[in-house]
Amino acid sequence: MKNRWLQVTLSVLSLGLAATLVVFLPQIVETLTGKPVSWSAIGAEFAQLNAGVITLMAGLWLLSLFAYTFVLTNSLPGLNNLQGLTLNAAGSAVSNLLPFGGAVGVALTFGMCRGWGFRYRAIVVSTLVSGIWNTLFRFILPAVGIIALLMAGKAPNETMERAGWVGAVSILVLVAIVAAALYWDRAASVLGRVLDALPVRTKTPLSESFAKLRGDTAGIVRSRWPGLSASMVAFLGLQWAIMVVCMQATGAYPGLAESIAVFALSRVLTAALITPSGAGIMEGGVVLLLTYFGVEPAAATATALLFGFWTYTVEIPFGGLALGAWALLRRRNGGSPAASPESTTTKAPQ
Repeated sequence: MKNRWLQVTLSVLSLGLAATLVVFLPQIVETLTGKPVSWSAIGAEFAQLNAGVITLMAGLWLLSLFAYTFVLTNSLPGLNNLQGLTLNAAGSAVSNLLPFGGAVGVALTFGMCRGWGFRYRAIVVSTLVSGIWNTLFRFILPAVGIIALLMAGKAPNETMERAGWVGAVSILVLVAIVAAALYWDRAASVLGRVLDALPVRTKTPLSESFAKLRGDTAGIVRSRWPGLSASMVAFLGLQWAIMVVCMQATGAYPGLAESIAVFALSRVLTAALITPSGAGIMEGGVVLLLTYFGVEPAAATATALLFGFWTYTVEIPFGGLALGAWALLRRRNGGSPAASPESTTTKAPQ
């Protein structure tokens, strides 16, 4: 009971902080940039939106949700796209409402997948694989943003340019090493020895932990990595397209390289666990980087809020509807929605 009340308290405080950051975003931006920003100016940017632009944003958002379902269907053989959409929507709604909501989202995923007839081990493997792919691409994004700026000649000086290339290449090499170790036995052995050489004390040797993770996921990774990767690229590409439309609609588009960098930063900041999905923090980071690129603060703030709506706010009611539909079908089917014939026989790699 104490833990439950602690979770409730932390959730309320976290949501309150997110709301406060958004409400006072104009004042925060004005303090950091020295340029006046008001809600009336931001509202004027919103007033310029027309039905065509809003429809385009909504269409890209729905396509991005559909693209991510292929990450789930590739990680859990037998899952169909409608089930994947339901899982993604419900999990996102929970994560967007609770700090550390990912754990609750995983529990919800287990409950829904078990109701569809999937075996426990298959769900565990799917959760691990989808989590690994999300983490790998979360690392790749900053490198892509840095490289885009460097190739566009946006480095302030040669020293910063060299540091940028070193940082970006180092990130990509690290991701490549991990990806290779997940796929090839020899690379896994080398990485295991490197992990054990690190000055980190754990109850279980890091090489053993990695070997267990690899053993659990090897079958899916080896056979389905192209689909997983293509799905993540499509998902992130569509989210970037949403941001570009938001920028164009508010007159805040700073250029191709800059838009990629801003998008990469926005996705990294969603990992700020102090608020659910980094809400409030993500918007602030986007505004500051856009203003650094010369965008007017009011337009930058409107862009950040619009993008936050399509990647955070709207997912809450949509996920609630998806979860409600799943619960209703479960009740109608006597407590467990009927699983598809393929899903009831699906086994995770042993």
